[in-house]
Amino acid sequence: MPDTNHPLLLLFPFLLLAGFLVYAAGARHAYRDRPAAEAGDPTAFDWHFFVPCRDEEAVVGTTVARLRADFPYAHVWVVDDASEDRTGEIVAALAEDDLRVHLVSRVLPEARTGKGAALNAAYRELGELLDPGTDRDRVVVCVVDADGRLDPAATALVSGPRGFGDPETGGVQVSVRMRNVSDPRPLPDRGRAANAAARLLVRMQDMEFAVSNAGMQLLRARTGSVGLGGNGQFTRLSALDRIAAAERRPWREGALLEDYELGLHMILAGDRIRHVADTWVSQEGLPHARRLLTQRTRWAQGNLQCARYAPRILSSRHYTGAGVLETLYTFGQPLAHLFSLLLSAVLLVVLAVNGFSGALAWWPLALGLAVLSVLPFVLWGPTYRRDFAPDASRLRSLLWGFALWLYAYHLFLVSARAFVRVLRGRTGWSKTRRNAEPVTPGGPVAVEA
Repeated sequence: MPDTNHPLLLLFPFLLLAGFLVYAAGARHAYRDRPAAEAGDPTAFDWHFFVPCRDEEAVVGTTVARLRADFPYAHVWVVDDASEDRTGEIVAALAEDDLRVHLVSRVLPEARTGKGAALNAAYRELGELLDPGTDRDRVVVCVVDADGRLDPAATALVSGPRGFGDPETGGVQVSVRMRNVSDPRPLPDRGRAANAAARLLVRMQDMEFAVSNAGMQLLRARTGSVGLGGNGQFTRLSALDRIAAAERRPWREGALLEDYELGLHMILAGDRIRHVADTWVSQEGLPHARRLLTQRTRWAQGNLQCARYAPRILSSRHYTGAGVLETLYTFGQPLAHLFSLLLSAVLLVVLAVNGFSGALAWWPLALGLAVLSVLPFVLWGPTYRRDFAPDASRLRSLLWGFALWLYAYHLFLVSARAFVRVLRGRTGWSKTRRNAEPVTPGGPVAVEA
């Protein structure tokens, strides 16, 4: 069993847990004490929505129609990334009847090289449309997923004094919700047990984004390190121009987290990024565990890629000390998860070699660590119930919080998978299939080489 001959085996778990508890406490405090967002005047800005698409015929028509209905003053730019279905035809038909709908068609071999490249194509075409004398500080670009639905009040709230009403603000990220969280049968062709598990999986994703991730972003707002996401990402065109001047294009092509990297570039360039928790964009929660693990493995590998920015962040005058710590903590999450897995394996080996019977003396410590690990997740349950599911019972909210703790263990698996992909030099990815899309025999096709 572990003893004074193995002090590091006892020290490292405490250090990892301490870091997690400090971060979790900061996120909860930031969420609890967040100020209400004040609305601004959306007519003070020109709005352009970028909707990157690849084989999105199942959802793109509805998405474009809703954006145009909810934001009649905005332009919608749909990037058809060499779709093999009717995505381009649907958008072209909409564009014929509406001058504010634009189709950006990408063709092979330039197409299908990632979301960043698709967004850069829309950025270039927007630049060609605008008059040379346009005040690009007043032009706001918003990235919306092909299945995204944006709160109709979003443009007003991100125009407020905590958004683009502040001239130093270059980007704003809004909260993300799962639109199908109340769907009683997310898997219509499966039985009751499978649908119960799928409903819980979607609920966990909604909790993750609505409260846990929102708290994390609000904490980042205090440290000056808010991250941009791939859905509901608002950026000032002039801020994109500054990045393009330094990096040749706003979104880094070939990046697995082109959205988060864009935020890093913006902060490094001196722009402020805000998070507005009082408005949202919704998307489909994934009811399939396999699709979720694939998606999250990409995110974990993208985090590992972001470590390249550490030297620039450490030397940047635009990052505060707290911002540096928070950003490096974010970069290190996959490695921390991987290290925890390896440490657990080592501890089991040490216990087996020294005899498990002596480990009983450590049960109070183990119990204390377990309670400290579970409690931050369980506490999010009542918070989520209060803000987003008031019809649920208090007992159910506690069970949801406990389930969120179990759900979080997928991070250890995806971190290990991401690290293996890095070792194997694999960066290709398949598009996550929409829930409304039929399963095809050939399966999805990689979007990156």
